Amino acid sequence: MKIFLLTHQRELDRKTNTGTIAVDNADGLVERIIWERVNPNNDLVELFADNKALLLYPTHGDTSADIEDFDNIVVIDSTWQEAQKIYNQSAYLKTAPKAILSPVQKSAFQLRRNQREGGLCTIECVIELLRIKGREQLADSLAIKFNLFNQR
Repeated sequence: MKIFLLTHQRELDRKTNTGTIAVDNADGLVERIIWERVNPNNDLVELFADNKALLLYPTHGDTSADIEDFDNIVVIDSTWQEAQKIYNQSAYLKTAPKAILSPVQKSAFQLRRNQREGGLCTIECVIELLRIKGREQLADSLAIKFNLFNQR
């Protein structure tokens, strides 16, 4: 299993970026890829083209893939506004198989304004994905780290 964080460049300088928790503490299961509009990551493009990766993204009714069927999952790591921009400006993401999460609880993330109703921050998505994939111990460990991070 591999989770790729397709990260907007601005996220690298934000102290509120939760993707860093996953990259630094998920035992190599999470990899960060910096999004570039004119130079998309060839590995991601190829994974999507071969139907070997899934995009976790809340599109409107365009989610037909099952998370459990994929070993490679891509999460856009940015603000909601930037995520929409990344999606709209990346043709390979529009054609990718997509899925959404149906979390049991609301997002606990409180360090940023303008959060989308029903949306999760990056680390919460990673935690949910790990639980779906049966990696409970790692998910619990990341949840503890996120709770500490979120209290600052």
